[in-house]
Amino acid sequence: DLAPLWVKSNYSCLEGASHPDELIEEAHRLGIQSLALTDRDGVYGLVRAHVRARELGVHLIAGAQVSVSEHRMVLLAEDRAGYANLCQLLSKGRLRSPKGSSDVTWQEVCEHASGLIALWNEPLVPVSVISDLRDAFDERLYALIVRHQQVGEQRREGQLRERAAQYHIPTVAGTEVLYHTMGRRPLQDILTCIRHNVSLSTAGRLIRPNGEHGLHTPERFDRLFANDGLSVYRTREIAERCTFNFSQIRYRYPAEAMPEDRTTREWLRELTMKGAKKRYAGHIPGNVLDQLQNELGLIHELEYEGYFLTMYEIVQFCARSNILCQGRGSAANSAVCYCLGITAVDPVRMGLLFERFLSRERAEPPDIDLDIEHSLREEVIQFLYERYGRRHAAMVANFIRYRARSALRDVGKVLGVPETVTERISRGLSHFRLGEQATKSDASASRQEGRVYEHLHRFTREIEDFPRHLSIHPGGFLLGHEAIDTLVPIENATMPDRTVIQWDKHDVEDLELFKVDLLGLGALNVVHRCFDLVERHTGDVWSLATVPAQDEPTFDMIRAGDTVGTFQIESRAQMAMLPRLLPKNYYDLVIEVSIVRPGPISGGMVHPYLRRRCGEEEVTYPHELLRPILEKTLGIPLFQEQVMQLAIVAADYTPGEADQLRRDMAAWRRSGRIDRHRERLIARMVKKGIAQEFAERVFEQIRGFGEYGFPESHAASFALLAYATSWLRCHYAAAYLCAMLNAQPMGFYSPATLVEDGKHHGVPIYPIDVLHSDVDCTLERHEDGFAVRMGLRYAKGFGAEAGERIVNARVAEGSFATLEDLARRADLQRRHLRRLAECGALGGFMQRRDALWNSLGVDSEIDSEFVVESCAESFESLGDFAEIEWDYAYADHSARGHPLGPLRDSLAEQGLPAAAAIREMPNGKRVRYAGMVICRQRPGTAGGVVFMTLEDETGFVNLVIWEKVFKEHQILAKTQSFLGVTGKLQSKDGVTHLVVESLWVPELDIAPQHTRSRDFH
Repeated sequence: DLAPLWVKSNYSCLEGASHPDELIEEAHRLGIQSLALTDRDGVYGLVRAHVRARELGVHLIAGAQVSVSEHRMVLLAEDRAGYANLCQLLSKGRLRSPKGSSDVTWQEVCEHASGLIALWNEPLVPVSVISDLRDAFDERLYALIVRHQQVGEQRREGQLRERAAQYHIPTVAGTEVLYHTMGRRPLQDILTCIRHNVSLSTAGRLIRPNGEHGLHTPERFDRLFANDGLSVYRTREIAERCTFNFSQIRYRYPAEAMPEDRTTREWLRELTMKGAKKRYAGHIPGNVLDQLQNELGLIHELEYEGYFLTMYEIVQFCARSNILCQGRGSAANSAVCYCLGITAVDPVRMGLLFERFLSRERAEPPDIDLDIEHSLREEVIQFLYERYGRRHAAMVANFIRYRARSALRDVGKVLGVPETVTERISRGLSHFRLGEQATKSDASASRQEGRVYEHLHRFTREIEDFPRHLSIHPGGFLLGHEAIDTLVPIENATMPDRTVIQWDKHDVEDLELFKVDLLGLGALNVVHRCFDLVERHTGDVWSLATVPAQDEPTFDMIRAGDTVGTFQIESRAQMAMLPRLLPKNYYDLVIEVSIVRPGPISGGMVHPYLRRRCGEEEVTYPHELLRPILEKTLGIPLFQEQVMQLAIVAADYTPGEADQLRRDMAAWRRSGRIDRHRERLIARMVKKGIAQEFAERVFEQIRGFGEYGFPESHAASFALLAYATSWLRCHYAAAYLCAMLNAQPMGFYSPATLVEDGKHHGVPIYPIDVLHSDVDCTLERHEDGFAVRMGLRYAKGFGAEAGERIVNARVAEGSFATLEDLARRADLQRRHLRRLAECGALGGFMQRRDALWNSLGVDSEIDSEFVVESCAESFESLGDFAEIEWDYAYADHSARGHPLGPLRDSLAEQGLPAAAAIREMPNGKRVRYAGMVICRQRPGTAGGVVFMTLEDETGFVNLVIWEKVFKEHQILAKTQSFLGVTGKLQSKDGVTHLVVESLWVPELDIAPQHTRSRDFH
């Protein structure tokens, strides 16, 4: 008859030592029919427990341990009203308290008592409190008797029983459950130490004295309370009273404010048809009209009109506020979304599957991701809070979880492992092999030390994927017609003016709640900035909708792999694929965006597709019934939607099973759920006459999609931006580079690499100069085009406020005559002038060393009085190399040149060619090369191969380093910013790689010329 009523999971962060599903599974194994999950001041783990309990038939009781005026008590939801009261009570405690804590008053507990069962366990609370609790909860108040076999427990139990008898409060038996098996007790000690920031050797009484905090078998629990069978029986009595289940939640999306004479259905139809006429120039094609009628009918049947109207309202707000946005994700499959202006891809023309977005069989909420230029996204977020109110709108949570490196650091501190040792282990090993290697790396240590490293290995493994603390989803909003705090508690986020619910996106999906995703996208910010620069300086007015399609110069640039700074197709892997794929149109870009992903790569689909595309391999289909699914990708499955359709057609999955497959693909971090589909998928495909080899490759691709499931609808939206950014870079190179530099930090490359790429494309770069620079980078006229003037924002350690003062003073009274004039009018202190001198921004007055000396004459201690003493004799000017070295040290780039430019003669004497020369060399040639390291990558799908990119004044050289070579030279590979390599060239289809045989440090007789020794990058 046992029902554990005080159980905490690892969502009581750094206290519980088991996942919610582990607790449910162990309860089921032990024959326990009911279990209450009562995490500390929250319902964080309830949905995960609910999902597993539903699968196993365990009765889950929703509750929480609540912090009350420096005390605690357990509250359990008896019914739906009680659960709402619990959520509202927890919201009050969280919203008034500092991040990570909660506190409510006894009065508030009593005010929210309806529908809740209270388990009181602290005999020393004031008598008046006990009386108030008795009045508020009546027969729903119990005295919780806990037995952990600890010193002083009998005395405490006696006090509690005495008080309970005095107020006629029945007793109930229990233990505080913190882990599902005894094996997790040591981990619970580790978590406690992390929580209190102490080591295991100094923890003292902070850790529990014994292992009596696991789930007991019913027999052991009966023995523990052998003299009080009635209290044990009452655990079942309470469990039977707690009938609340998440299936009772009737969630409704907020109703929109409609014109008085319209219903939501009529208003959505009217807006959709109006948008369709605009999209199709006044005439809606018949197939589009049919699609719209079908979609609108299903939207009405499922009562989803409010969701679409909300998204339309957000897009309209963005348009009014001059904020670029674009919908993506499965919404790109919807013609209604396209006509409402939510998405920019015509799904009818693209042949996208609407059922991927919304279907009658799944009857799940639609999911629309709205990308918003990241610098203005906060305006949209605050609009949504204002529009719906704080109780009806809150952001979705994101749990920061332990990964191997963070686990290693925290566990190492608790075990007393020196930080230098854990950092060394961390740096030298991959993310998911730390514990295994840690023991081996110190095999020579003493036996005692060896035991410490064994524990480090074990606990690092055990703690991985545990929640560390609550964060915030990048942009997910939960909106509710009823107040959200009756559904889930709301608490403050770390960011100002943000509130967040206690569930993450997986919980929201599992409960089939509506989520609005407002995601920040840096590329939209770049595009907006570029449009503004182009209009200001040329008068040309562009938008994403008016960028010319099928521009051949743009596609020529893309096919050449010349895509530094563009969206999605700028990475080294993408740039290597472009000359092989040779995109000719928009849909080719959809393929390009999708093909360089773990899914197609791990499934072995990339090379067959490329061979078929260039005519080296015949296009065939594993079975004729798969032709309609695979025809547009030449018989090779590349997209998530195709995998789902394959499961339906080739493996006889129902739409519901296919949707579960999609969910399991997305839940790749959670306990390998995708593997449960393997046998069924492969066996059913083989039965249909599909080759075993193909069936296995499809499953491997599905597993790969777990790493990064990329659907065709996402790719279609991203391809539009990839093309738009490429078009701007092709036709407005200076403006696009300027926009990229002002949008930093973002993208794949550093500002220094972007600047060098601009120079290679004929864009003049002017250095930072207080006589000409604004805070941001700007465009200046240069012969027949434009140059980019670097902004004061790139002067390291200078500060935007001082930069604004310089610009304002220059605009108000004209340019500066002297250094003294600059210091006085812009209110600059000695430290400001030093920063400007170091980065070369005072070149309009004097050379850099003189400027640095004269900056010392500014007396920052005297308000409004500046004394600038010129040196009697100028210092010797810096050489070309030193000028560039100072630029990199103090501005992270150089407008004057690349660091290796002045060294080219010296490098040539050593037989080290430039990147431009290497690109012209034949396949198989053995070469030595030296360059600056700008990129290091070790993809999980590459079998241990490391990819690096080196740069010089003429361009890039891409390295391939096999695992064996990397291990031999890993210290150099990981630490050197200027690296020499020896290897053989692989050249094919216009793509050149240098396969590395050895790494070494180039010898250059160049002494640092500035006062601080720093790397270039």
